[in-house]
Amino acid sequence: MARRPVLIALFDDVQSLDVTGPLEVFSGAGAAAGDPGAYPVTTASLGGGPVRTSSGLRLLPDTGLDEAVAAGPPHTLLVPGGNGTRSPDPALIDWLRVHAPRAERLVSVCTGALLLAEAGLLDGHRVTTHWNACDHLARRHPGVLVDPEPIFVRDGRLATSAGVTAGIDLTLALVEEDLGRDAALTVARHLVVFLRRPGNQAQFSAQLAAQTARREPLRDLQAWITEHPEADLSVEALAARARLSPRHFARAFRAETGTTPGRYVDRVRLEHARRLLEETTLGVEEVARASGHGTSEAMRRAFTKALGTAPADYRRRFHAPVR
Repeated sequence: MARRPVLIALFDDVQSLDVTGPLEVFSGAGAAAGDPGAYPVTTASLGGGPVRTSSGLRLLPDTGLDEAVAAGPPHTLLVPGGNGTRSPDPALIDWLRVHAPRAERLVSVCTGALLLAEAGLLDGHRVTTHWNACDHLARRHPGVLVDPEPIFVRDGRLATSAGVTAGIDLTLALVEEDLGRDAALTVARHLVVFLRRPGNQAQFSAQLAAQTARREPLRDLQAWITEHPEADLSVEALAARARLSPRHFARAFRAETGTTPGRYVDRVRLEHARRLLEETTLGVEEVARASGHGTSEAMRRAFTKALGTAPADYRRRFHAPVR
């Protein structure tokens, strides 16, 4: 089996889970595939000294960054995120500028994308990062195509992920690509995480993407919408359930959640349909009815508009086979 050396760059104020999450996946993947040496992992910092994570945990790297690449570039260079990406060490950026292009695969977790952008490595590429840093990344680096929605994005040899645990999802996807689904599934089961959280799954669920309403009737209504996507969710019907006039309801809902009732309902229904396509064997027509789209054509239009793909194509890509 081919060896794929992994180098994880460490720095002060790094997010510890951005480091340990992918490291645990890579370290367990080789054993799951019958070759413990499939992913030799090295951690390294500038000068090889210990670093303190944003939570206060101290990490002792295996070596210095220069020493780590003395014998050649790694297969995968992984750059984690954390508070240390806000004012990065210029020497780290210089090191990335020189050495990151030589890695066969370049990966960032969370705000590690900010470091790659500072090194000029993301221009012209579609990337993602933690939702709270997407606007900053887009403003500071207008040549970078920032997509705030997915939990991870693949663009050629470049792979970027959203906040913290999304780094585990991305690493599992890389393992599945390298070693096959069975190896990735074994690691996912061991870590008790989902294997098939698709990369274009939104960083937030519909409820989390919208603000939670302050008033209890509207809060309860948000939960009810999520539980009943197939119901009549017109403004009039929702207003009646909230015991408000349609005009007052629409104004109050937008003021308290930051979105319109229609957009919220559309997102809930799309999310429900995606979950059914990923996790069940229901036919497309059945999914359309169960998720409130009514017809397969209406659901196809919703998928094409939001995801750029048809429901059947989405299922072919992301449906987990029954084992």
